[in-house]
Amino acid sequence: MSPNRDARPPGMPIDLLVLHGISLPPGQFGGGEIEALFQNRLDWDAHPYFGEIRGMEVSAHLLIRRDGELLQFVPFTERAWHAGESSFRGRSRCNDFSIGIELEGEDETPYDDRQYQVLPLVLQALIRAYPGISAREIAGHCDVAPGRKVDPGPAFDWLRLYDALGERIETDIS
Repeated sequence: MSPNRDARPPGMPIDLLVLHGISLPPGQFGGGEIEALFQNRLDWDAHPYFGEIRGMEVSAHLLIRRDGELLQFVPFTERAWHAGESSFRGRSRCNDFSIGIELEGEDETPYDDRQYQVLPLVLQALIRAYPGISAREIAGHCDVAPGRKVDPGPAFDWLRLYDALGERIETDIS
């Protein structure tokens, strides 16, 4: 679990999913640095880039690694520190009402097929669990913090995700 979490405001419904992209160091995949960052255990001196993010306290509810492995860092009932200064459809402080999902990746490198297999399953489960969420309440970090964030970036295939979600929704309804 990540220590970078706290209580949501009382009575706050969860009605937004925010997708992120992360790689540590940038452009490198497969190490334990993301987990270490979310658990405040990152060795800040292990790579020059880490000096730029030294002391950062961030987390996400979930991480989907390149190989499709799913890790949870914050219970959904709690607020993860993933969106920062943010706004969605006129509502600020997206961490209050959202679930943050990090995908191991970076803006210009295509995400892995295994991530596109796992992500729709996770999203569909969350849509079932939280009635305020539908495919229309799935946003990128770039959508809730425009001008500040660009992830999951142009390499993320939104149409592929929506096609997979549509197929799963139709299958569930049939």
